[in-house]
Amino acid sequence: MEVKLFYRTQRDLAFALNKLVDAYWKEEIKEDELIEGVKSMYENNQDKLRKNNEFTKVVQQQSGKRRLAIIGKILEIK
Repeated sequence: MEVKLFYRTQRDLAFALNKLVDAYWKEEIKEDELIEGVKSMYENNQDKLRKNNEFTKVVQQQSGKRRLAIIGKILEIK
């Protein structure tokens, strides 16, 4: 699965993260690919993913608790 480095909006970023996590759950990609993909998206889109030390509202609404729990663990966010 190919991951873009830069996303235009928070909604686009949330959609891409959802696709990545869902592909992992369906066993279409391996754990290493999930971790690498999430970290590269975060490194290049920090301002769209987090504000005031938590996930942005748009990302929260689009992704849901289960996906954000996985993303948070990968990024070691509490």
